[in-house]
Amino acid sequence: LTRRFTKSAHPASAKSPADSREPPRARAKSVIFLHQFGGASHHDTFDMKPKAPEQIRGEFRPIPTKVPGIEVCELLPRIANVADKFCLVRAVHHSTSAHNSAAYYSLTGHKPLIDIVTANATATDFPAYGAVVDKLAPTSRRVPTAVSLPTLIADGPFRTPGEFAGFLGKQHDPFFVLKDPNRADFRVEELSLPFDVPLARVQDRESLWDGLTRYSRLGEELDAIGGMKAYQRRAHALITSDQTREAFDLSKVDPKTRDRYGRTTYGQSVLLARRLVEAGVRFVTVYYSPGIGGWDTHLNNFSTLRGSRLPITDVTLSALLEDLDQSGLLDETMVVWTGEFGRTPRINKDAGRDHWPQCYTVLMAGGGLQPGHAHGAPDASGALPRDR
Repeated sequence: LTRRFTKSAHPASAKSPADSREPPRARAKSVIFLHQFGGASHHDTFDMKPKAPEQIRGEFRPIPTKVPGIEVCELLPRIANVADKFCLVRAVHHSTSAHNSAAYYSLTGHKPLIDIVTANATATDFPAYGAVVDKLAPTSRRVPTAVSLPTLIADGPFRTPGEFAGFLGKQHDPFFVLKDPNRADFRVEELSLPFDVPLARVQDRESLWDGLTRYSRLGEELDAIGGMKAYQRRAHALITSDQTREAFDLSKVDPKTRDRYGRTTYGQSVLLARRLVEAGVRFVTVYYSPGIGGWDTHLNNFSTLRGSRLPITDVTLSALLEDLDQSGLLDETMVVWTGEFGRTPRINKDAGRDHWPQCYTVLMAGGGLQPGHAHGAPDASGALPRDR
């Protein structure tokens, strides 16, 4: 584009095509946001330093990928084979080092006012990305606009800010699915009525509410009443929606597809995310959180990553990218794989890596992004951005 639309390429009197071009239009209709709560180490995943001293490079070795010049950890062979479907941003950085405060940054895009371990979710927080989508560009189908699963996240007793709608109001909260999709009895109970409440009764209540509000301005004057009404509308839409129930029903998925994503909580959660975006959900957040493992590897970083985190990620993330690509959904579905920060370049005395927001890697795919590239680079030790 630079070569085609430089001024020297056109006569001075001619109108440059760049002057008449329409602004680019976003291709992404949905986002699958894979949040590695705890912070995954870029040194042991997507930006390894094999020439660095042992106390920095660690135990793992890099392997080549399908894209020349890009290497990943040896425990990610399937991801190496789909490197032509994603790009890496290797110079992401900030200065927030507490889990909850940093997660707030990564989940909302807004820098926290405080960087403390005890940061807690409040009604005045900036909203989660999915809540913004629900407010400004909700789905037109009878499914939730935003879904979060399979857990809520917290640092100890302190509920992580950034998971909710914050100042937009609870009616814009994501639809939380707090069950394990890998369980044989997985069922989203919120999508079913109690056995003693028939659908006609719910519809009668809806009609009664509409009748009352026509004779009263109370619903317009009180935000709380408005929020309650929005909740009721959403609940009614969900329990009467075949699209929603179908998307959440993993029992109808081919067992081979379920195996492909991995028979783990994370694997089946990501499979569910893929089904949800196909059904019209616009923003799905999947947390790889302490509830199902997490990435806070202060102790035994290498045995933890080798034993579960990296093999699970390799199977699940590669399956998602292949599946979206083969189904034609990748071009309109953006996938983002990130945590709230990275891990320290230097290994600590407990064979772990500590919090490190100063430099880390984010993987992105789909939605019109140019795949097969690595953008930016850290210094030789992976400690600080060298090239942004």
